[in-house]
Amino acid sequence: MSLFCRVIQTDDLQNILDLESRKMTEQYPDEMERMMAVWNSKHRIEALNHYIPLGWSFLAEDPETKALLGYFIAQPLLFFDGQTQTLWVEHVQFETLQARDELCELAYKLGREKHLQRVYFPSDNGVPNSVKGFKPAAWEPGTLAVKTTK
Repeated sequence: MSLFCRVIQTDDLQNILDLESRKMTEQYPDEMERMMAVWNSKHRIEALNHYIPLGWSFLAEDPETKALLGYFIAQPLLFFDGQTQTLWVEHVQFETLQARDELCELAYKLGREKHLQRVYFPSDNGVPNSVKGFKPAAWEPGTLAVKTTK
């Protein structure tokens, strides 16, 4: 059975935050440690408020219960890494492997449908397993990063 995938709406924000809270509680049982991890996470509310209105972020729901099973946040980038148009997938979160796989496939198909040259996926949270079939290449930019904060 295929999941129901759709563009994330502002009304979905609380369900996403609840999913992330459950995941963080599983990963960091200590409340102080969890709070520190949230500050450095890719799903902070500021990030969600940036990505969601762009219309390139999707969620997966159970078609019968409408329960949130996963989501990704993404944005298109123009003239990035020598490519005219790319899709940057910032974060993928999921409850089931099926949701992870369907969301990664959706991002890939979205890139193809919109004639983007590349889709950049995060290399964590099991995502590399989902994109194996698309023949991914490790991204190794010839770029230096300089931190501007402590």
